[in-house]
Amino acid sequence: MSEKKVDTTAGDETSAAVSINIIPADPEVQGWDEKATKRLLWRLDSHIIPFMSLIYLLCFLDRTNIGNARLDNLERDLGLHGLQYNDCLAILFPFYIAAEIPSNIMMKRVRPSIWLTFIMVCWSASMIGQGFVKNYSGLMATRVFLGVFEGGLFPGVNYYITQWYCRDECGFRMAMFFSAATLAGAFGGILARGIAEMSGVAGLGAWAWIFILEGLLSILVSFTAYWAIYDYPGTARFLSTEEREEVQRRLKADHGHLSNDYNPKYVWQAIKDWKIYIHMLICMAGFCPIYSFALFLPTIIKNMDYTANNAQLMSVPPYVCACFFTVTASWVADRYKKRGVFLLGFQLVAIAGFSMLVGNSKPSVQYAGTVLAAIGIYPQIPLGLAWNSGNIGGSLKRGTGIAMQVMGGNCGGIVASYVYLTRDGPRFIPGHSILIGFVSMAFFLTLFMTTWCSRENARRDQVAAGAGSPEELTEEQKMLERELADDVPWFRYTC
Repeated sequence: MSEKKVDTTAGDETSAAVSINIIPADPEVQGWDEKATKRLLWRLDSHIIPFMSLIYLLCFLDRTNIGNARLDNLERDLGLHGLQYNDCLAILFPFYIAAEIPSNIMMKRVRPSIWLTFIMVCWSASMIGQGFVKNYSGLMATRVFLGVFEGGLFPGVNYYITQWYCRDECGFRMAMFFSAATLAGAFGGILARGIAEMSGVAGLGAWAWIFILEGLLSILVSFTAYWAIYDYPGTARFLSTEEREEVQRRLKADHGHLSNDYNPKYVWQAIKDWKIYIHMLICMAGFCPIYSFALFLPTIIKNMDYTANNAQLMSVPPYVCACFFTVTASWVADRYKKRGVFLLGFQLVAIAGFSMLVGNSKPSVQYAGTVLAAIGIYPQIPLGLAWNSGNIGGSLKRGTGIAMQVMGGNCGGIVASYVYLTRDGPRFIPGHSILIGFVSMAFFLTLFMTTWCSRENARRDQVAAGAGSPEELTEEQKMLERELADDVPWFRYTC
């Protein structure tokens, strides 16, 4: 329990981890060979990733279970008509987006164990309240609160991961964490099928019980979050003193002597960085089909002539396949220290999947298209987040840049709410075509960024040929460079 009593300034993420002139330079001297480092990473993984994945699974489930609830007479019982259902989907995202940068700043100012617990309790309460709404206005109001409190989790946890792992280790961990979204889709379909039997219990419809029971599950987990979340490497009670020092040494070696102080100017550095806006667009083009799938896949499958109950169950396999490829692709990408080429490959798979949905009316072909589309779209998010975060220097700029990227991604959620309209069923050809356009845009932007990063690295290599290495810099030179973020001459981008 000692971690919870530390001073927040002294323990603030990498303030201990990246302060200059500490940590021995040679890990071999300290006995940290490759085998010992793998054991240390496994120790971090086993204490950090499982709980982060669990809370994101619950977050994504709570955000998207309205798609399952729709099959259990949500619209009929609340008297929704026209685009009102789509409005209820879309209203979440502006508030979700608005919360992201402030939330990541709060992650910097307040310990993660406090902040993440707070927002989790609040969104769980909103979820439970959603089960008791009686009309369109009530559903809209609860979706607003859900967006406000859920908005900080995804960018917050991705930022949190960068405070424990080196740049070429983050992608796999982000994928493990994000794969919870695919599991949420699979788990949500199975759970909704079971809860459907509760229709009429206590005078509530099955859709209401979906919201209430899943909200209760989230709030139960949130009560353990404060003790289950470890704040920073310098205060992690599951690590020995030597292990804490090695984690901090590795982070300093990876990020160099760039500043990790809290200063608003680093927020502005991120806001003025054009590269982050490209990543925002790529992320938006990734999240748009993901949210479209999560919110409408049960409806799409039902329109392939499956019953409502079977459609809930048939929505599971695409998510299981997506989960496998999300984790595997990010592990391979970390191993080869590449991101762009993997993104390009999965974007082509997604385009192929949606093209099958557009071009063929056979249910078997369409279902195969949904599987291919899921495999293509889900790996893009952790790959893209690891790519952007690894190419940003400095802690606060990185945190802001990740939040901006996820903000862009969730703009795709607003579009996704109106991609599949009832009038376009049962084939939804306009919606599938829109998603092909979004993924194609992401493909060309990814190709541009991959080319630019490669050329910029080559240019910096030429400049560096006549200059000294970072290790040869004096302390005065390091102090001058520590505010330059990824503009320092020795920084190299991941392609």
